[in-house]
Amino acid sequence: MTIREFKMPDVGEGLTEAEILKWYVQPGDTVTDGQVVCEVETAKAAVELPIPFDGTVHELVFPEGTTVDVGQVIISVNVGGDAPAAAPAPAAPAPVAAPAPEAEAEEPQGRQPVLVGYGVAATSTRRRARKAPAGSAAAPAAVVPEQLNGHGSATAAAKPLAKPPVRKLAKDLGVDLAAVVPTGPDGTITREDVHRAAAPVAEPAPAVTAPAPAPVQAPVAVAVTAPVAAGDARETRVPIKGVRKATAAAMVGSAFTAPHVTEFVTFDITRTMKLVEELKADKDLAGLRINPLLLIAKAVLVAVRRNPEINAAWDEAAQEIVLKHYVNLGIAAATPRGLIVPNIKDAHAQTLPELSRSLSELVATAREGKTTPAAMQGGTFTITNVGVFGVDTGTPILNPGESAILAVGAIKLQPWVHKGKVKPRQVTTLALSFDHRLVDGELGSKFLADVAAVLEQPKRLMTWA
Repeated sequence: MTIREFKMPDVGEGLTEAEILKWYVQPGDTVTDGQVVCEVETAKAAVELPIPFDGTVHELVFPEGTTVDVGQVIISVNVGGDAPAAAPAPAAPAPVAAPAPEAEAEEPQGRQPVLVGYGVAATSTRRRARKAPAGSAAAPAAVVPEQLNGHGSATAAAKPLAKPPVRKLAKDLGVDLAAVVPTGPDGTITREDVHRAAAPVAEPAPAVTAPAPAPVQAPVAVAVTAPVAAGDARETRVPIKGVRKATAAAMVGSAFTAPHVTEFVTFDITRTMKLVEELKADKDLAGLRINPLLLIAKAVLVAVRRNPEINAAWDEAAQEIVLKHYVNLGIAAATPRGLIVPNIKDAHAQTLPELSRSLSELVATAREGKTTPAAMQGGTFTITNVGVFGVDTGTPILNPGESAILAVGAIKLQPWVHKGKVKPRQVTTLALSFDHRLVDGELGSKFLADVAAVLEQPKRLMTWA
């Protein structure tokens, strides 16, 4: 029997870990080169991993719901010889109390593999300690004495062992690594150790005078907007991880790095709404999704052409402004795993039918959870449509690396002065947030006014193009 190990691939883009969402195989199953064996979630998206060789599954090293570092073995396969008499069952959770795997809806098959590269140096394959859910028996109380006995004062004087991402996390949280009790392999400090050290000291638990309570319900998935407390619980704690964790970090970084300015314009969009209905009836556009967002996107592209300096980025390291001569148009999309912003590559070069197909594909892919990390990289300008929620407008935060973002408000029938008389007209409000290091008030105002002008008089889609 020859056993080969498959490690969590090096995903690149600064990502160092991923959570195993679902195993598609079990011990004893036959697998072939290129077959998808599991789905994992990184900080950017949920993707599927293909196995790079043929054989029979020998062991699933980690159960679903486990966060695994890049380079750790996640599955072993018997690639030659007789199969083992009894295939091992999936690894059970460590003795530390851990939440049950989150319920994830099984998604459609057939995705293209996105994660590649298996050249990461080998590391320990032991499962990392997981943080116990709120209200459960505190695991650290049983683990800490053992760890202290194993290290003693000599370890305290040495440089703490921790990976660069963990050191950065400790720095961000203001935690002294020398004071952190390590629980990782070979005395390595893990993320959980840092978070545990940063957490406020809990009140001492009362003496147990009654039978132990039933296991605490597993945290609800992030997709649930308003989790319902189980039983008498007054709070439900949802782990911050994956896409939501990455989004939070990006938004904080953007908000406190780029000086934001937001401007607004309210206008009559009735003619554009009529054009939408006319285009829906056009036989040449049969089968295409025609909606206001399509024409708003086209108006943005026209306005970028008239005001090219709006499509830029600030390079702090090089102290340069990078002018982009292409538009990768980002569309903010709310998904069960959080907000993502995939973008349409080279949207500036697309015709109206091509842009319609691109928008439809982008939205459908995001809703199905199939958006790849590559689809969310390289954006230059973003549109966020808060109007679909009935919201009039907002002050959006810039997508990192971009200079502007346009929020589209709800389109409502309102009294409006039209040709000297008050009439019911379709009215909306646009909000443009921009990086004031790159975009001054004049440029921002001209761009926003151009977008509104095109949507007020959609014939400008031709005359200004």
